Amino acid sequence: MQFSGKTIIITGAGKGIGRATAQLLAARGADIIAMSRTQSDLDSLRAEIGGRSIRVDLADVAATRAAMVEAGTSDFLVNSAGVNVLESVTGMTEAGYEAVLGINLRAALITSQEFARARIAAGGGGAIVNITSIAGHRGFQDHLCYAASKAGLEGASRVLAKELGPHGIRVNCVAPTITLTELAAEAWSDPAKSAPMMVRHPLNRFAIAQEVAQSIALLLSDDGRMITGTVLPVDGGFLAV
Repeated sequence: MQFSGKTIIITGAGKGIGRATAQLLAARGADIIAMSRTQSDLDSLRAEIGGRSIRVDLADVAATRAAMVEAGTSDFLVNSAGVNVLESVTGMTEAGYEAVLGINLRAALITSQEFARARIAAGGGGAIVNITSIAGHRGFQDHLCYAASKAGLEGASRVLAKELGPHGIRVNCVAPTITLTELAAEAWSDPAKSAPMMVRHPLNRFAIAQEVAQSIALLLSDDGRMITGTVLPVDGGFLAV
């Protein structure tokens, strides 16, 4: 699965799954347009893999659209940017809701919309991969807004696949289990919380970011050219048991 001559926009490219995806796809020949709100992350990534970088706060709708216009027409889009605010059902705040839904769902819809407009104007083709989560399939404590955002993105991705398919644009999701990133560490660092989750994985471990990146590469590549409108769990069998 090589990507020579292909341009790929990756949101949330500064850390975690987004950064691992940028590294993998760049190593396979892609020209990466990395988006992140942290300039130091963009600088270090660019020093490592080259490509272009755009600093943007995806919570800002106008800035998100402007960043996509600046990125221009690309071959692929990976929506990896994500946040979580750990709040209980009764403790949910408006600020927490806006932060999580604004970045995890609304921003991904905006970037997908702008990507699709540019691809259609260029004659169609291309692919989008949205990063969701098994939290959109199972109920986890203190993940109310996060679960809503990820389940919502999966539903929206099916609509995107339906409407964009006639233009040759494929849209899929990967739904990772707990992946050992900085974001996951905040939610799952307590062994009392993580141990019961670990034993529910037939492979008896959590994922690493590079494994999720490899699944993203599959869905973007020609090897996945007949796959659209689907959610690929990268979960070590968690959802199977």
